[in-house]
Amino acid sequence: MVCPRCVESVRQLLVELAIPYTRIQLGEVVLPLSASASQERALAKGLEKRGFALLDDRDSRLVNAIKTFIIERVHYGRHRAPQKLSVLLAQHVQKEYSSISKTFSRVEGITIDKFTQLQKVEKVKELLSYDELSIAAIADELEYSSGAHLSRQFKKITGMAPSAFRQLHAFPRRNIDQVRPDA
Repeated sequence: MVCPRCVESVRQLLVELAIPYTRIQLGEVVLPLSASASQERALAKGLEKRGFALLDDRDSRLVNAIKTFIIERVHYGRHRAPQKLSVLLAQHVQKEYSSISKTFSRVEGITIDKFTQLQKVEKVKELLSYDELSIAAIADELEYSSGAHLSRQFKKITGMAPSAFRQLHAFPRRNIDQVRPDA
């Protein structure tokens, strides 16, 4: 689950299936220990129909936690702090950064830094399409060191300058849960 609509979709499914839950948030549903195996199977089936997957292995859960943290940080402004992303992630998942970085790269086929860059570019596209903020203001909001740095990253990933993108009438964007370097 990578957006508030996803959370609401999963919440509705849990209500439909009469499955109690302790907590639901981006990327995570916590069921009480009393949840039965048949309820978990029904949930997995319902999630699959909605385009979600129930993650049950440790590496998938770790990668999902990392992705959710980055998406919340970039797209919703949560978890912003003066510390480096690597420090914040390590604290969030309570593991050494080198370990989580290796697991993420092995499972996803890209680095945490690359995933973060791709998410930031999608957010830049969104902000450019609103045509309300300058490049410098967008750079500041997304924690780039400067507008020039944002422009270099944007052009490297999209092949066009932010100003050229802003002039388009149709803004080619991707769903944040489908951001990949080859897509």
